[in-house]
Amino acid sequence: MAKTVKKKTITGDSLPGKAEKKPKKSKSETKKYEEIEFVDTGNNVWNYSLLSGEDIKNFQQGTHYKLYKKFGSHSIKVNDVWGMYFCVWAPNATSVSVTGNFNDWKEKEYELLPRWDKSGVWEGFIPEFKLGEVYKYHIVGYKGQEIDKGDPFSNFWEKRPATASITWDMYYEWQDKEWMKKRKKKNGLNAPWSVYEVHLASWQRPDKNDEERYNTYDQIRERLVPYVKEMGFTHVELMPVMEHPFDGSWGYQCTGYFAATSRFGDPQGLMRLIDAFHREGIGVILDWVPSHFPYDAHGLFMFDGTHTFEYADMRKGFHPDWNSYIFNYKRGEVKSFLISSARFWFDFFHIDGIRVDAVSSMLKLNYSRKKGQWEPNEYGGDGNLEAIAFIKDLNETIYRDFPDTQTIAEEATDWPGVSKPTWKDGLGFGMKWMMGWMHDTLDYFKIDPVFRQFHQDKFSFSMMYYYDENFMLPLSHDEVVHGKSPMIYKMPGDEWQKFANLRLLYSYMWTHPGGKLLFMGNEFGQTNEWNYKSELDWPLLQYDCHRLLKDCVGDLNWLLQSEPALYQNQFNLYGFEWVDLNHRAETIIAYKRKGKKAKEDLLVILNLTPVVRNDWTIEVSGKKFSREIFNSDLKKYWGTGDVFNPEIRSELINKEQKTYKLTLNLPALAALILK
Repeated sequence: MAKTVKKKTITGDSLPGKAEKKPKKSKSETKKYEEIEFVDTGNNVWNYSLLSGEDIKNFQQGTHYKLYKKFGSHSIKVNDVWGMYFCVWAPNATSVSVTGNFNDWKEKEYELLPRWDKSGVWEGFIPEFKLGEVYKYHIVGYKGQEIDKGDPFSNFWEKRPATASITWDMYYEWQDKEWMKKRKKKNGLNAPWSVYEVHLASWQRPDKNDEERYNTYDQIRERLVPYVKEMGFTHVELMPVMEHPFDGSWGYQCTGYFAATSRFGDPQGLMRLIDAFHREGIGVILDWVPSHFPYDAHGLFMFDGTHTFEYADMRKGFHPDWNSYIFNYKRGEVKSFLISSARFWFDFFHIDGIRVDAVSSMLKLNYSRKKGQWEPNEYGGDGNLEAIAFIKDLNETIYRDFPDTQTIAEEATDWPGVSKPTWKDGLGFGMKWMMGWMHDTLDYFKIDPVFRQFHQDKFSFSMMYYYDENFMLPLSHDEVVHGKSPMIYKMPGDEWQKFANLRLLYSYMWTHPGGKLLFMGNEFGQTNEWNYKSELDWPLLQYDCHRLLKDCVGDLNWLLQSEPALYQNQFNLYGFEWVDLNHRAETIIAYKRKGKKAKEDLLVILNLTPVVRNDWTIEVSGKKFSREIFNSDLKKYWGTGDVFNPEIRSELINKEQKTYKLTLNLPALAALILK
């Protein structure tokens, strides 16, 4: 006979490890679940809920941003019995059961129960269910379709090509207390941002020719953290580490929005990696993809036999560029799912920011669609109003709950206010990738230096619109794949000129206002396009030209952190000033980077041709610049080392305006920074 206890407050604990190792908790840490119904029917699955009526209401309205604490699988104790609580949303299912190795994948043996409120949520408690068990949901869906799906909220999945979820515990004792206390300063918009973009699988491999083998999170930690520290990068950005079935998607076709990929180990392995970065004073940004998801049978697509997570109208629901499906941002449950996913990584993994992929495709209904392939919004425009509202709520939530972090948009159009606050009618991101700068800069540097004098406007154009957004300058993975060539071979000239040009480009990038992002391998002049199946060409570091280029990037990173003028005013009008754009024929450009104090100002002079300019003069107002603090042509960077300025001649020519005439020597294809 069924035993029923209704509207009772039941005390339960999340299991942080094996029961016998569970640390003691104070009474204040004990969780209480109010107004839940518990029914012990004597069957395999007990009718038990972690969800209150308020949870369901917020879930449906798109305002529940901690779903990961209620949905998925949770090891808890009910009536002194340890087991696993399961909760999944499948609104058009007629039956949902848990299957796995634990019951030889028998269907309908452990059937979850539908909630009485018709929310489409299925849940139940299975007593004595263990951690580390492989499972899926067997769903009888629309028109009787039978589907086996992984858990959308699973924290751990089988290593591909296997596709089941694994019950897991997310307990971890963090050691990054000092970082968390001071990271507001490290992650602020007035802090230096130099980001090293990394694809964990291909940075290094146990066997560079074996794409089936990976280093573990711990092996990556032992190698990558000291390297990034040595190079002086302030942050790393990890290309998607969320679970994904296809290596060739680079992680951008995600199925596990709450799970670190099992390719490199368990979730705690990624936590240890992030923890180690934090202990070295390095922030961690994760790529996150709320724009689309793949059609793999075990994933989100047609989850209960209907378009559950994606738009049903394929004019909005199908992504022609990536052969994938677009989230239905209008549906409250989907919005709650996605914002909960973003919040999960800040909450459980202590990340310092997310870089949101493919924002342009989310904003535009006509993105990659021809006339007749899309339908205007209710006002006749091409904006996806639901996606815009979702993005604003996402950013408001992250900055409310984690104010010492950043959200960064990969957005390639002229959409206004991407990095402006929502209360100023912006989208609310902290920064935006400056794709226009990237295209113009690469186009300019590809030009033979003889002809650069005719294209100076392309070089200087970025500052015409720079203050429209808080920009990050990206030289990302997308620029060194699909026949675009590695960075070193984008540069014109012979071998010496290629390396000189690349040092010059990086010097310009590091002294241009905004954050910086450099993809792995670019720092030492990788000579092959990036290949996710292999590893970087580390043997190149035996050659001086590559090793010393790496040293140059390292010194630029340290210069960025040590010179306030390069970051204090990087997003406001005061931080940059053109000094000389009038030497087109010589192709020499000069500008100031300005700190809060005049004595911190820097003068940057770029000689963009392979011609040495001796006794070159320039007039500059303000302070007297008398010291050369960086020269990209030094021998220690594989430059000539022949042209430098141990002493800069300075003549005061207008005392009232504090104008000086400087006379100095400019090395060929080189950058000078004066203080």
